[in-house]
Amino acid sequence: MSVQSAIKRKTAPDIRARKNGEPIVMLTSYHAHTAALVDRYCDVILVGDSLGNVMHGFETTVPVTLDMMILQGHAVMRGSKHALVVVDMPFGSYEASKEQAFHSAVRILKETHCGAVKLEGGARMAETVAFLSERGVPVMGHIGLTPQSINTLGSFRAQGRDEGSWDPILKDAQAISDAGAFSVVIEAVAEPLARKITETISIPTIGIGASAACDGQVLVLEDMLGLSPRTPKFVRRYGNLGPAIEAAIEGYASDVRSRAFPGPEHVYEMKKS
Repeated sequence: MSVQSAIKRKTAPDIRARKNGEPIVMLTSYHAHTAALVDRYCDVILVGDSLGNVMHGFETTVPVTLDMMILQGHAVMRGSKHALVVVDMPFGSYEASKEQAFHSAVRILKETHCGAVKLEGGARMAETVAFLSERGVPVMGHIGLTPQSINTLGSFRAQGRDEGSWDPILKDAQAISDAGAFSVVIEAVAEPLARKITETISIPTIGIGASAACDGQVLVLEDMLGLSPRTPKFVRRYGNLGPAIEAAIEGYASDVRSRAFPGPEHVYEMKKS
């Protein structure tokens, strides 16, 4: 009998168990190659609908389709081995009914082999989160600034900066936690409110423009690397690859035009007889 040692990925219960423990590290990825890099250092890889902005140049995430998310989710799964891969459910794929959400989530899980899905919304989505969780779909919530709602919000602005507006956001967080989500992203929320949510609910919070007190943090990889032309206040750049990449492209174009590339070492000679 042969003994096979399989590489075990992190699971939604593994992340759920990190509440008040070692901080959860999460980044986005949309490609197999970047997934392989991110996988070495992160607990969770998010295949975010931000791919609409990063890959396709959309102004918002609203145009992103379920097929687009599945295609890139499959690529990230092929490139990674250890991290829990979470795929965003795009706008229009889950809001109509809990049954629609279940069918969309099943497609994502079956066609990408990922470990969980993420959806936006608080109390209004609690019934859907519970419906999915009860049927074997691990759900990551997303409250605060919800980019898929940009057409009703009017702009990407931080939430909860007036203490009088805290109550609905607190109720959103509690509702998602009570519904059975294994974690929740808190985006662009005033620091004291994000801290209070983290102290109050029983599931891990993952901050993006929230608080260092959150149980984890997430950023869009391209924002962090300086590849995005505009980034929110909450982004810290850990590199500035944009100018370096432009310089590399300029050098390539110059070499092609001067016929310095390809050189003898880049072409194939005839076989010697």
